[in-house]
Amino acid sequence: MRLSDAIERFIKDMMLEEEAGVELKRNELAEYFGCAPSQINYVLSTRFTLDNGYVTESRRGGGGYIRIVRVARNAADQMAYLINERIGERIDEASAVRVILQLMEQQVISRECAGVMRAAISAQALSVPVPDAVKDAQRARILRSMILSVARQNASRG
Repeated sequence: MRLSDAIERFIKDMMLEEEAGVELKRNELAEYFGCAPSQINYVLSTRFTLDNGYVTESRRGGGGYIRIVRVARNAADQMAYLINERIGERIDEASAVRVILQLMEQQVISRECAGVMRAAISAQALSVPVPDAVKDAQRARILRSMILSVARQNASRG
């Protein structure tokens, strides 16, 4: 497991124990993992973003801390946000995978469903001789369609 994955897992495990979020000291976390504080910053800036469902607040200095809070959204709001804001008219493969992983992490979709979705939007599935912008537009339509299908299924289950 890569260091950034281990740091992310550690923070997420802590968040499972705390309802309101977690407060961490960057230097203590870096010391615990034996890395530079910049590695902690990297994990926070790439894995704990608003797009991934988190708000991160940071205060620097000797008594500095990092506060991470999971954004509470109901399922309908989350689906609308993903479709309208995150996906839009075009989406590249890496961004689409992040959306799918977010849905899986929040238990909106199963691991198996995430695998099928990743395969459907992959570069291999869209390996046709057209410009990348066209592939990204097609990927967005496919991903939106799959998310809407999941939303309808979840709504019918109650």
